[in-house]
Amino acid sequence: MHVCPPGVNNALPAEYRNVAEALFPPQGFPPGQGPAIPAAEEFAEILGIGADYKRILNTQFGKTIHQLLRHFQNNLDLLIQKTWVEKSDEIRKEKLLDRLPGFIAGIEAGDYPKALKDFGTILEELAYLFFGAQSHKDDFTEYTFRIDSQMGLFWWYGGQIGCLDKASDRECLRAVLLIGICYLTNF
Repeated sequence: MHVCPPGVNNALPAEYRNVAEALFPPQGFPPGQGPAIPAAEEFAEILGIGADYKRILNTQFGKTIHQLLRHFQNNLDLLIQKTWVEKSDEIRKEKLLDRLPGFIAGIEAGDYPKALKDFGTILEELAYLFFGAQSHKDDFTEYTFRIDSQMGLFWWYGGQIGCLDKASDRECLRAVLLIGICYLTNF
């Protein structure tokens, strides 16, 4: 069973706890299992992306998914390029931009375990570009909840995806990835 570090859910406000812990239970999932699709749909609702998420989730790979991935990449490119950073962090921005095509190729190939790992790295780097050293502090999730509750919930989600067993059901991994992709596409 793969479990995230203890105390990681302490930052969750009470109004989100049930929905968030349905997606990522504190005790983890048994090997080979992952979140249920209804839990992912409910989580997407409280992130404010419910309608887009359900439409994409129920779409087979094709034009709609390719269009979503193109919009995702365009939006992330813009977010990364427009983020002001110290001169010393410009290389981080370039490396992050270079990661996006490989991440998208992994999704298109259906390699969700690899895409999930890559997405975790992308989110970690994106958090650093947005929030600097604060993103590496223990209270980062609490900090983002103080800024905006949906944003805090998204960064909490970003911290949880690495806790999924990479052997989880492919559709579960896809469902979890699509939450982040939809959110950042609409960010």
